[in-house]
Amino acid sequence: MTSRQQETDPRLILLSPDDNCLIAAARLDAGTQVQIEGESVTLSRTIELGHKVARRDLAKDDKVLRYGAVIGHVTEAVPRGEHLHTHNLESDYLPTYTHDAGHQFVHH
Repeated sequence: MTSRQQETDPRLILLSPDDNCLIAAARLDAGTQVQIEGESVTLSRTIELGHKVARRDLAKDDKVLRYGAVIGHVTEAVPRGEHLHTHNLESDYLPTYTHDAGHQFVHH
């Protein structure tokens, strides 16, 4: 564990060294002060157990990595310590099939 990781609040878990998000290991109320890699950050909103927090500042359209894999991109600039969720994170998941209720399959 690097010294920078040691300076991160133990309630925030880094799943992979390449990740730019941390996972809340406990519910963290708005106004809670946490350390993220040595920087003190005050949480602007409540972070529920298992939710993501920005490990560093993210620019609009930056990819979000969890377990070292891209899970989506941010739709706006997100500062370090901000909650990453549906209000500012869009999935990059591409379904392998689509279903269009308006069309029926016809066999010839």
